[in-house]
Amino acid sequence: MKNRGCMSAGTIGIALLVIAAIIFFWGKNGYNNFTTKEQNVNTKWSNVETVYQKRANLIPNLENTVKSYSQFEQETLTKVIEARSKATSINVDPTNMTEADMAKFQAAQGQLTGALSRLMAVVESYPNLKADQQYINFQREYTAIENSIRSETVYYNEAAQDYNTSIKTFPNNILANFTNFKEKPYFKAAAGAEKAPEVFTN
Repeated sequence: MKNRGCMSAGTIGIALLVIAAIIFFWGKNGYNNFTTKEQNVNTKWSNVETVYQKRANLIPNLENTVKSYSQFEQETLTKVIEARSKATSINVDPTNMTEADMAKFQAAQGQLTGALSRLMAVVESYPNLKADQQYINFQREYTAIENSIRSETVYYNEAAQDYNTSIKTFPNNILANFTNFKEKPYFKAAAGAEKAPEVFTN
């Protein structure tokens, strides 16, 4: 009877070790998987920031071009410059990004988009400026960057969805909560975002 009890205890001990090993390797693989997916999200976010920065970098050249036409509406240009300043002042940490952070970032970038759209609409009333080669070059670069922005935000959303699905699926959600992996916010499409800006080469 004593031997049988010892064997039973030994069997239970082995079973516990096996279970512990399974949990350890599941947790290790799950943690590494979460980390890989989160790094992918961070990389995609960095790409998003890069294309938005490229757009902001176009503004000084646009400003110099427009300023050469003294009769151009100064207020319209000023709003573009102010919107650029606000957009470039917002820094988001993708490792701790919240819905509020994303909304603030998108709102600032949306204001710059709107200001640029209004400026280009006003330029239509200035044939000489509209035909200026520097302005035409700006429009072409701007259109290419806007298309890149659309692509990069889609890539970011895809990466965020993959990561979010991974940490929210049972039993991964238990490990994710325990290891403090949090859901990432999505880019929300603005009205008219599916339409690329027009280029008037005249």
